This record gives sequence, structure tokens and C-alpha cells, in this order.
Amino acid sequence: MIELVNLTKTFGSGKTATTVLDDISFTVDAREILAVVGPSGAGKSTLARCLNLLERPTSGQVIVGGEDLTAMGAARLRDARRRIGTVFQSASLLSRRTAAENVALPLEYLGATKASTRARVGELLDRVGLLDKAGHYPHQLSGGQRQRVGIARALALTPSVLLSDEATSGLDPDSTETYLRLLTELRDDLRLAVVFITHEMDTVVRVADTVGRIDGGRIVEHGAITDLVLDPHSSLGRALRPRGPAAGVGRGHTGLTVVYNSATVPADWLTRLGTRLGLSIPVLGANVQTVDGVPFGDFTVSVPSDRVPAFISAAGELSLTVDPAPPAQSAAPAREPLTTRDEVTV
Repeated sequence: MIELVNLTKTFGSGKTATTVLDDISFTVDAREILAVVGPSGAGKSTLARCLNLLERPTSGQVIVGGEDLTAMGAARLRDARRRIGTVFQSASLLSRRTAAENVALPLEYLGATKASTRARVGELLDRVGLLDKAGHYPHQLSGGQRQRVGIARALALTPSVLLSDEATSGLDPDSTETYLRLLTELRDDLRLAVVFITHEMDTVVRVADTVGRIDGGRIVEHGAITDLVLDPHSSLGRALRPRGPAAGVGRGHTGLTVVYNSATVPADWLTRLGTRLGLSIPVLGANVQTVDGVPFGDFTVSVPSDRVPAFISAAGELSLTVDPAPPAQSAAPAREPLTTRDEVTV
């Protein structure tokens, strides 16, 4: 487990002081992946450096396994930092060392015997599916393979916490999927507490249990993935929900986006609405995903403009939120402006 308590980082002093992290607190339990998202300049990179104590926070605590790392002197901290493994954005492998030699690096610094190092390196490379690449140099590996070597190296000293700092940035979709699947397996098998820092929102719902959004150096929203994506008032949940492409909306119709806001939405909700309202309701676009067995996402539908209020009312009874559909390209130019509505939660 890793816990941050009132973590603050300020650069400079006096009138030139800049607070980059401002009173951040959260806890990540064993077998939990917390994703940290936010815009560029929000403080994500500084948070990563403070988490593994490469950067000393100005105030606050970083607690791992019940011990406050920020209260330790240099010698004790050097040992305690082994509890936090880090996978960096570019894997940061040494170009003149093979995959096996890169994984062995932390063990060599620790003074492990050659036999124990060789056995541990083999075990780790096998764990990430790269035992057959042990003798390859970084330039002989794909980006995804280099990141897996980075994971193996991060696990060399058997940490309880794994920090993934923008590690999927720049990877192709297949490599990203492999990395996320491996991260999930390691969380479960090794009981790791994982902090997954990213700007790629689509990866969050595929790997994280909880998510926090950092902005202006503060955690402005935080919660379980399933709670956020089903909360119609959550801006973070809205950003996490997938958006399907919408087709054009016909004359006299309004495009509406129907969003799941409860785990109890019936699977046949569209049929129920059509039957109740006596309408055929075309689906213009859809994108629905599932987290822990709970579906979330949206359907974009076309509803006769004069029936929109009735549709909204009936949808609300099925735990659905209705808001205007995103702009879409029509096959032919519309002859009259589309009806728009403010977001309605019912």
C-alpha cells in the first residue's frame, strides 16, 4: 500500500515561489490500480518524482507499508526506495546492455550474487514474456518489448508499489494492450499497489480500479471508475465515457445522447422506450464498454423533435441521462437548424 498525506511541492521561494503540487492526499491499496490523469502542466510529472522520492516534497508524507519515506535520512531512504518500482515513459534502458543486463542492474547495485541474479533475471524475463529476448539489445526490441523489459527491471527488487509514468505513451495499440494486460496480471499475482500516470483516457477504463484527476496541482476529482462513469454530474466520468460516432440527424428530428448513469439500466431499454412511446428509434452511433460487469457509455439516437420531452421523461425512469448529441455530418445539408437542449438529468 502507498499513501500520500497532504503532499506539497513548491519550487523557489518568496515572491518567485511556484507551488506545483498542492496538498495532495490519496491511498492505493494492494491489488489496486489508481490512474492519475490531467492536462499538460497539471503536476503529473512532479507527482511521479515525489512518489518515488527522486524529488523531495516540500511538505507532506509518502507512506509505504506503514513507514514514512519522507522522514528518512539518505541511507535509510536508499533502502526503502526499493519498495517502489518505476517504469518510465521511454523505458530508459541502457543501450549498451542487453535486456538481461538491464534487468540485472538493480540487483548488481544491491550486491546480489551472480547465480541469484541470473536466476532472478530469468524469472522476470519469463514473467513478461521475453525470456527468448534476453540477449537482445534495446535497439533490437520493439517499443512494447522495451517497456516490458522496463517492467521486469522495476520488479527486480520485489517492490510492493509499481509506478507507471506515461509508460504507454507512443506505443502502438497492440503493444499498449499487451502492457495493460501485463500490468493487471502483476497487480493481481504480486499484490501490487499500482499508480498509473497517463494522459490517455482510453487506457484508464481498461486497466484502472480508481482514478484521480489532477489540475493546477490539486486532485480535483477522485473515485472508483464505475462510480464516476455512471455519475451524470462528474466531468471526469464524462471524459472517461466512450463516445460513438453519430450519423446525420434527419429533418424534424433531434439527436440525443443517452448515457448510462446506473448499474441497473435494463439491457432492453431501447426496446422499452420505443414500445412505450410508440416510436421507431434509430441508433445513430454507440460506444459501450464494461468495467467489473457494469456497462457504461452512450447511444446517440434520433427522436422526433416534438417527442423529446416525453423521451427524456421515459429515459429517466430507466436510470438514463439524456443530453444533446455531438455534432455530426449529415448526408445532405439540413434545411432547418437542429433543436438543442441543455443537459438534463432525470
